[in-house]
Formats: sequence, structure tokens, C-alpha cells
Amino acid sequence: MKLAKIAVITSAFVIGHALACPAARSQSVGTTVELETPLASSHPLQGYLRRPSGTAPSPAVILLHSCNGNWRHIDDRWGKRIASWGYATLSVDSFGPRGIKACRNSASNDFTSDAYRALHFLAQHPSIDPARIAAVGFSWGGLSVLVSVERGPIELASPDKFRAAVAFYPPCAGLKGDLTVPTLILIGERDDLNSAEECRNLVAGRDGWGISRQKDRDIPIKLVVYPDAYHAFDAPSLKAPQELSGHHFEFNQSAADQAAAALHEFLDATIGNKE
Repeated sequence: MKLAKIAVITSAFVIGHALACPAARSQSVGTTVELETPLASSHPLQGYLRRPSGTAPSPAVILLHSCNGNWRHIDDRWGKRIASWGYATLSVDSFGPRGIKACRNSASNDFTSDAYRALHFLAQHPSIDPARIAAVGFSWGGLSVLVSVERGPIELASPDKFRAAVAFYPPCAGLKGDLTVPTLILIGERDDLNSAEECRNLVAGRDGWGISRQKDRDIPIKLVVYPDAYHAFDAPSLKAPQELSGHHFEFNQSAADQAAAALHEFLDATIGNKE
């Protein structure tokens, strides 16, 4: 899978990707956290952590940004909202520690490791239940999520495991869909950057050559395609549609609301409190 190539293709297309989500204004302010010491990595990660009220260890959601790199916008748009549902959220900054502003500014394709670096941090946090952590990513971040939970060396190498995965409008080409956890993919039918049809192939277990994955893997993958939605349909900053490098970006209130409901339901079913 050519992650570096995909990163270059997608990097220019997610400018101005979000504004604050007004439905979550009641949430308490989170905290910027260092996920690693400087000695642990040449690019130690940081992120923005929100924790729900209560004393019991809570389920948590890691949020991975797109190629525009604005992780604070992801927290503003989704971190607050998901925290209001009773989940801790950790919005990861993949670009700041690397000194870059977009995927095209880096030749590195090691960003997929960031999901597990964040998972390792949360799994050891006293207020987080390590058995109930999900990853949610957007566009390029959605690809990182799918790669992270695909059966193979990346997933096997980590002693900590995700329990669920969600990808918003990811590039699905090149993936087999041989995933290790329940997964939800949300994409617009009119997305002309990342193809909904390629995501259908992934869910069906077909790659670009029509080869199916093994049939003995019984991991549920749910795909939701919104008929009138384009790329970045959940970004209110795109209420005025934009054309970037020949691709169309536009906010869609109906799709955004439906996606929020689908995400909420999925998280409750996979990592939510089992009371």
C-alpha cells in the first residue's frame, strides 16, 4: 500500500476543514498532553485530552486528523461532541512534532504508527479503560485508522489493541478489508477525492484486481454512503462549496447529522458502558 503517494494526493484537499461544533459547548475544557517523553521518539507526540465526569475508568476515542493537520479543529468539531456522550477523547497532533503542516511536506509514511502510540498512552492512563478504546479518523486520518486495524504486522506488533474503528471518507483503494475489529466507514456518494465504490469493494473483500479476502474472518464492517454528500461533508466551514485541485468539497448538514448519529450508535455498541 503506497501511503506516501496517497498522502501527497490528499494533502491539498482538506483546507479549512472544520469549525467548532455548537452542540458541545457545555463540555469542560480539555488538557494538552504529552504522549511520550522526548527520549521515547525523535518526534514525540502530543494531543488534546478530554475526560468525562465520573470516577470509573471510561471508554475512549482517539481522533486522527486529515492532511490539513489541524488537530484542534477535529477536537472542536468532534472531540467536544463525543466527550458529551460520555467518552474520553484524545485528538492527536501528527504534524506539529514533525515540523510539517501537511502530508505533502513530509516524505515520511510512518504516521500510521501514531494511532498505536496514542493507544499506548491511553491504555496506561488511570482514568481510561484500556479494553474500550476506539480510533476515529478523517480522510487521510481515516486511512491511518484502517491500516492500523488491518490484520498484519502493524496490528500484531502492539500489545495494546483497539476495540473499534471508524473512518470518515477515507481512501479505501489498496486495502483488503481484512480487519481485526468492528469497523464503520462513512463516505459521500459524490466524493470525487476518495471513491465510495472503492470502499464498497473493501467491505466486500475485493481489492483493485477483484481478489477477495479470506472468508473465515467474521469481523463486521459497516459502510454508510450518503447519496448527496461530497468530501468533508461534516465540515461547517465548507457551507460555501470549494473546488480544490479539481475536487469538490461541501458541507452537508443532513449527512453530518446522520453521521453523528451513526457514530454515536456504533461507539455505544462497541465500546460503550455495558450496564
